[in-house]
Amino acid sequence: MMSAMSFSALPSAPSWFPGHMNRFTKQLPALLSRTDVVLELRDSRLPLTSINNNLEGAINKWRAERGHHFTHVTPLSPTASRNTSLGYGGPICERIVVLNKRDFVPEWGVEPFRRAMKAKFPDQTVHFASCNKPRDIRSLSEMLVNIAKRNPHATEMNVLVIGMPNVGKSTLLNSLRNMGIPGRTPKALQTSAQPGHTRAISTRLKLSEDPLVYSYDSPGVMLPFLGKGDRGAERGVKLALIAGIKESLYDIEALVAYLLYRLNVLNPISPAYLTLLPPGSRPFTDAEYFLEQLAIRLNMLLRGGEKDTVRAAKWFVEWWRNEGGLVSASVPENLPMGPDGTHAPLLRRGWGFDFEWTVDASMNSTGGGFESIVQMKMEECIDESIRAASEDERSGVGISTTQERKRSWQEKQSMRAAKSKAKFAARKAA
Repeated sequence: MMSAMSFSALPSAPSWFPGHMNRFTKQLPALLSRTDVVLELRDSRLPLTSINNNLEGAINKWRAERGHHFTHVTPLSPTASRNTSLGYGGPICERIVVLNKRDFVPEWGVEPFRRAMKAKFPDQTVHFASCNKPRDIRSLSEMLVNIAKRNPHATEMNVLVIGMPNVGKSTLLNSLRNMGIPGRTPKALQTSAQPGHTRAISTRLKLSEDPLVYSYDSPGVMLPFLGKGDRGAERGVKLALIAGIKESLYDIEALVAYLLYRLNVLNPISPAYLTLLPPGSRPFTDAEYFLEQLAIRLNMLLRGGEKDTVRAAKWFVEWWRNEGGLVSASVPENLPMGPDGTHAPLLRRGWGFDFEWTVDASMNSTGGGFESIVQMKMEECIDESIRAASEDERSGVGISTTQERKRSWQEKQSMRAAKSKAKFAARKAA
């Protein structure tokens, strides 16, 4: 959460909710009724911001119904076998939260985060994965296979993969298929570095032959509206920085300004971006001047020697996505010292952009005590995120002006219909 930067410097959160996202949101309850395992992908760099709360209601209803009913439903495809809901062992109902792209966050926060999530959401299984690490993919594949084996009454198991745009759903499914099916398997799903590439439910994809496990890829679904005010503005910038929302909706220099601010807060003496500049460079607060110096350093010049700051800005954002986030969240051996030889005041430590807290010398280690403190700090951040989401919901901050008008119109239509019904009933009674 930003604490010292004026939010007026950030653009208002844009609305990006194409038709295919709206269609999938409406289809989700029916799809869940034919699903055994929900695989929800989030981005490890934004494990809280990349939660789509609009999907939570449908998932919670699915789990409640699966826990109390044993009715037959049609499988996900006409050629599929009977769904597990008719199995004598009862329906399978599992939700696995996969924090993808774990190679973009430092390992020191993985286990504390896992424990923090277990403390706050005991019914959710959290798994970290990177498609570049076969061990992660094998572990997730074995997790799915073991769920199917624990339910031998089921002739097959259906997995639905959901999540926000560009969290790596299609790439992960291709990796799971390659791991679970013996021999060479062609790339089944197309992937793209741009959000919004998958626009419809995919055909069934076999992930395991014995036991039979099938999966469907789904379109990435953005929130219809990211919110008004401070939190909505910051949420949009964060998602743009991980390419979870179209960059064309933002001025690239606005992203750089936010990125500079956050990196300065995490290490005001020697922020991570100084490694990109000549030795002896000092922290920057002016994004335009920083980009000019970066363009010179990278030899990004236009005709006449003019500095190509737009190109430098794009490069800087890509640097953060691929390695800068790791560098900025690394645990220093010693707390940074100020020019006067004292520790930097109000030093902050961060793990991704969703977790940030003040540290002191007592946290300057990486042992068991350090992990316990990190877990505690992460739990506090999770609590704050839940509180903020509840506050937005109560105050209507998460609803756009267009949605407000539509809701108001629907309420008026309902009132008119009720009055007409009452008048008709009165005339009939007379």
